[in-house]
Amino acid sequence: MAAAGPNWERAGADWPNRSASRFVKSGELRWHVQVAGSGPVVLLIHGTGAATHSWRGVLPLLADHFTVVAPDLPGHGFSDIPPAAQLSLPGMAKAAGQLLEELGLAPALCVGHSAGAAIAARMCLDGRIAPAGLVSLNGALLPLRGFAGRFFSPAAKLLANLPLVPDLVAWRAKDRAAIERLMADTGSKLDPAGIEFYRRLMASLRHVEATLGMMANWDLDAFVRDLPKLAVPLALVVGANDRTVPPRDAQRVKTLLPDAAVETQSGLGHLAHEEDPTAAASAIRRYAASWGIA
Repeated sequence: MAAAGPNWERAGADWPNRSASRFVKSGELRWHVQVAGSGPVVLLIHGTGAATHSWRGVLPLLADHFTVVAPDLPGHGFSDIPPAAQLSLPGMAKAAGQLLEELGLAPALCVGHSAGAAIAARMCLDGRIAPAGLVSLNGALLPLRGFAGRFFSPAAKLLANLPLVPDLVAWRAKDRAAIERLMADTGSKLDPAGIEFYRRLMASLRHVEATLGMMANWDLDAFVRDLPKLAVPLALVVGANDRTVPPRDAQRVKTLLPDAAVETQSGLGHLAHEEDPTAAASAIRRYAASWGIA
């Protein structure tokens, strides 16, 4: 039996943009998703270990111009967790596509942060969505290189299969200083509220299980072979201080997709859209306009 997730009435009582939240059944999963605004549909996909709170500053800024759809990925935040094998990149892309079908919404624009950018691109490659453009915010689109690539995936698989590991991580999350260090290691400086939401999530066994399961089942090798087939215009927005995904990876992606735009945001880390939501929303609107999304 999967571990219980965070309680919506308690842990979600002050959840960012709570008024936009709804719970939707799609397939075997009950999703937490936020829908706000009006106009062309923009899909926001958060990264591994995050949730809809990651868009707390960006969503209201975009809702003035767009219908914004932001789900908690399976097992993350307040969404149900599927079997471990479905936490793979193709599995996440399929589940997210089914959710959009249930909602009856077709994105004109897709925005993905970190692993969320890979999910968005996989959805495009698999024909699950056909947006006019894709914005990658510090996208984790390439496999880790060298020792890190050889070590971290097997280590994640090992950790995901050790039953006490989620309990240990959730117990450690009680130490706010540990979460502050974890966030600082991304190269970003979050405000106290941002730290608190991550602390709350990491204290949830289900959220930790999903995060570890996603890492264990993540295989970007096949994805990278398919990436040159991406027919959707791509913009790579990169935080210069990103310590999670090397900023130089954007140029490596551009070798696969020469028409991709690359934009660097100085002074910001991996969670740039949380540090400076105004800059993130401005970039998203600018690319949307350039692709004819108004």
